[in-house]
Amino acid sequence: MLSNRPTFMRTPKLINSFRARLVLLLVVLLGLTLGVQYYVNLSSVRRNAHMLVEQEQAIMAGVALGVSSLNSRKYLDQMRTELREPLIDENTERVRNVLVVDSDGLVQDSLVGDYSPRENEDKTVSHVHIKDVPLPPLSPAVELADLNDNLPPWIKSSELSKPGEPGAFYFPVETTKGRWYIIVVLGSANNLSNILERQASRSALYTLLLLLGTTLVTGLFVWRFTRPIKDLSVAARRVATGDFDVRVPTDRHDEMGALASAFNDMTARLGRARELESQLHQVEKAAVVGRLAAAIAHEIRNPLNYINLTLDHLRSSFAPDDASKRETFERLADQLKSEVGRINRHITDFLKYSRPSALELEPLDLRVQAEDALRVISGQAADSGIATSLEEEGKVPLVVADRDSLRSVFTNLLINGVESIDGEGGKVAIKLSAESPKRARVEITDTGHGIAAEDIAKIFEPYYSTKETGTGLGLAIVKKAIDDHGGSISVSSKQGGGTTFTIILPVTAEVEGGRGEKA
Repeated sequence: MLSNRPTFMRTPKLINSFRARLVLLLVVLLGLTLGVQYYVNLSSVRRNAHMLVEQEQAIMAGVALGVSSLNSRKYLDQMRTELREPLIDENTERVRNVLVVDSDGLVQDSLVGDYSPRENEDKTVSHVHIKDVPLPPLSPAVELADLNDNLPPWIKSSELSKPGEPGAFYFPVETTKGRWYIIVVLGSANNLSNILERQASRSALYTLLLLLGTTLVTGLFVWRFTRPIKDLSVAARRVATGDFDVRVPTDRHDEMGALASAFNDMTARLGRARELESQLHQVEKAAVVGRLAAAIAHEIRNPLNYINLTLDHLRSSFAPDDASKRETFERLADQLKSEVGRINRHITDFLKYSRPSALELEPLDLRVQAEDALRVISGQAADSGIATSLEEEGKVPLVVADRDSLRSVFTNLLINGVESIDGEGGKVAIKLSAESPKRARVEITDTGHGIAAEDIAKIFEPYYSTKETGTGLGLAIVKKAIDDHGGSISVSSKQGGGTTFTIILPVTAEVEGGRGEKA
């Protein structure tokens, strides 16, 4: 039994095999074609054989009818009507006439009434001579020497009629009045030829219809068999363009199904590889940023601190006594300190993005944090003629977050909103609401110039900025801070129609490593 088990197990696989089913289809179609063709040919042969038998029976009936008329007082046309089966009929167009002729060549009887004996008014009988009867070439029915000797002069030897053409055959019969002759006149075989031609045409038509049917069935099966190949081709082109989410149906159990499953597995692995590659790229960029931030903090911040202290010392000890010069001196010193502060902020951004977050989680009131952030940008907004507002919809739950990190997120987005508004009359607004019992929602909207559609997908990437003086880390730091809190941030914008950032924050702590109580 163990030796038979592998064969038994292979049988279902063989049945589900694409090649086996294709070969089986071809065998079935070939068998069907041969079977139908054989049936059509066999039917034609049977019909032809039946037709030939009927023709032979008609000829034999003509001879028998002629012989019977010798011993009967009835004429041939009368005897024909008494036959049980009309084998000799004008419609058959095969036996055209049967003549009974005496040794002198006088027609004693005929199927055709025009050549039969006629009774005259004086009660005498007049006969038609065989020479006056139009006959095709006359030939003996049988080649017997004793029957064909001493033929009467009206029987002349002639060539045999060609196949298919009309012919006449004589058969000598010994009677009490001497040797008489029965002549059977056959019509043309064109009628039979036409029937055979029609049968051949019908057989060819059946064959053509069968071939068209098998071609259609084959086309349908081939289309069904090759459809997975087309699906694979389309999917492969999509994968080539970078779409690794494409999948092909795997509902087949043959080689095509196995190929589809392998293709889906390959595509999934390519997608995972691309995702890991992207993550590795982000990690490498973060590592570069970390090393760069460390170098900047070490090499630049110490000189910056010295410059900052020196500026303070200059302002306090070396300010000019002249009022106009003092004003210029103070303005230049303030500009220098502002630039030093800007450089320091860039260094801080680098450090924030490259270093792991150490969050001090605690329950926070979003309204309080939003008001603090609005106070930070209120002066800049007032100078630019930009209105600010804060709206709270319903009861907003406390969120578990890091105070400084959350305030930095709000401030960063508000500053971007103010800077995106050209001229006066713009507006920056914060809207607070409850997304769900476990989630809070923050919407920060501005009426600025908006973000181009091709830039929306890239604004959270590090070092990508649409500003001429931007570092491209502001929104990247915002997203990193929201992700560290277990929340999410999204953006909707229309160029020339303003921008809305939507932040979803958890009510309970959903990050590891944070300190503080959960709400």
